[in-house]
Amino acid sequence: MLQDPLAAIACARPLRIAGVDEAGRGPLAGPVSVAAVILDPQRPIEGLNDSKKLSGARREALYPLIVERALAWRIEFVECDEIDRLNILQATLIGMRRAIEGLSPSADAARIDGNRLPVGLPCPAEALIGGDAIEPAIMAASILAKVARDRRMLELHALHPQYGFDRHKGYPSTAHLAALATHGPCPEHRLSYAPVRALLARDPTG
Repeated sequence: MLQDPLAAIACARPLRIAGVDEAGRGPLAGPVSVAAVILDPQRPIEGLNDSKKLSGARREALYPLIVERALAWRIEFVECDEIDRLNILQATLIGMRRAIEGLSPSADAARIDGNRLPVGLPCPAEALIGGDAIEPAIMAASILAKVARDRRMLELHALHPQYGFDRHKGYPSTAHLAALATHGPCPEHRLSYAPVRALLARDPTG
C-alpha cells in the first residue's frame, strides 16, 4: 500500500496518483503501447472500464475525454527492435517507467496493472493484479494504450497491407499466420516471437 512518504504531500493537496497499463504484449508485430494517466477528481469521466470490456467505438469516444480532462497523460511506444533485444516483459516495464517519467505535472505515486514494478521509478508505486478492473486511473490508461496502439497498427497496415494489420492488429490470428507464411516477416514483426522465429529458421533469407 502507498504509505507515509506521501503523507506530507497529501496534507497540502490531493495526491496525484498515476494509473499505468499497457496494450499489445501478445501480438507478433508492432509496438507495445504503455500509457500513464493522472485523473482530475474535479473533472470526472463517466463510463471508464477495462479497455478489453469496451467496444472499439466506446474506447474511441472515451479517448478524447481522457486526454481533455486528465491532469496529465502520457503514451509511450516500445518498438519491436527493443522488444526483441530486451524481451517483452522488460520492454513493457521500461515503457511503464518512461510513461510515468513523462507525466507533467508529475505523479506522487503510481498504481500499475499487473504483478511487477519497473525499476528506477521517479515515485512510489504499487502493482495491482486486475487493476484495470478496480482503479479508474488504470482504466483510463488502458483505454489510451489500446486506442493509441490500434491507431498505430492502422498506420502500419497502410505500409504493409498484405498482412491485414487493420483487422487483427498484429495478433497471431489464422489470417495473420497465413500472411506471414506467404510473405515472410516485415520490419514491424517481432523476430524473437516463436511463430516468426520458426519461420526464419525454415527460411533464413526471409
